[in-house]
Amino acid sequence: MTESYFETVEIGEQRETQARTVTETDVVNFAGVSGDFNHLHTDAESMADSAFGERIAHGMLVFSIATGLLWQSRSQKERDAVVAFYGIDEVRFVGPTLIGDTIHVEIEVLEKEPREHPVATGVVRYDIAVVTQDDDTVLSCEMLSLVT
Repeated sequence: MTESYFETVEIGEQRETQARTVTETDVVNFAGVSGDFNHLHTDAESMADSAFGERIAHGMLVFSIATGLLWQSRSQKERDAVVAFYGIDEVRFVGPTLIGDTIHVEIEVLEKEPREHPVATGVVRYDIAVVTQDDDTVLSCEMLSLVT
């Protein structure tokens, strides 16, 4: 019998995803889908005089892009093992993400906890940092996956 992903994942494992540039289209589409038309994201004129000097991407857009980058970085074994996205803890938007910033995700396995579950073997907790091209962390959190 083949070992499960849960059994083989090691606490302390680290990896980095590919990078992706946050575009004007991303921000406009996310505003439309989410209904979040806050001036921070949609009003270039008012944001020109702000502390940021320009519009910033929605924090949850950045988080959503991060989840996509994470998914793309997973091996087929890890993808097959995911039963469900189990939650997020300690989410912090620690810096602005500007339109044109290129971001990637740095991941570390923090812990794994066995679970009594009809399909899954346990929960894996990951430390997540979303980092820009300038090596600035803009988002940090702990993400949990229910896995086989």
